Amino acid sequence: MTVEFRFLKVANIAEILPLMQDFTRHTYSDEVHKKRFIGMFQHEYDCVGFYDGSKLMGLCGLWYQTRHYSGKSCELDHFYIVPEYQGKGIGTKFMHWIGDKLKADGYEALELNAYKENIASHRLYAREGFDHLGFHFVKRLY
Repeated sequence: MTVEFRFLKVANIAEILPLMQDFTRHTYSDEVHKKRFIGMFQHEYDCVGFYDGSKLMGLCGLWYQTRHYSGKSCELDHFYIVPEYQGKGIGTKFMHWIGDKLKADGYEALELNAYKENIASHRLYAREGFDHLGFHFVKRLY
């Protein structure tokens, strides 16, 4: 299988929504996801789609920032591969592709948060050299 990584835009939101519904287990409506993605694309954010031909089989958001503890960094967000494509090395290919690209652009670190129950992703991140530095906390304001 050939995997192609493509940067997505606001025009791709309709294509992104089904994967986000799977990723979030339908926690939010399409309208909420659409509104949030439109807002995200207005900031220091990119989204990369993983394609098998014309089929979107995965995606990952990229947030760009400079942090006191890691320097110029990119935080991976909503890294998701549809179940039928999981376990085929696509995540590893993406990590190498984005790592090489960011390093060439002067980035010093990759960061991410992972759901505590997603043990398979923890193994991938450990294999790819990520250190577990802390915990991510969220307080809902609504």
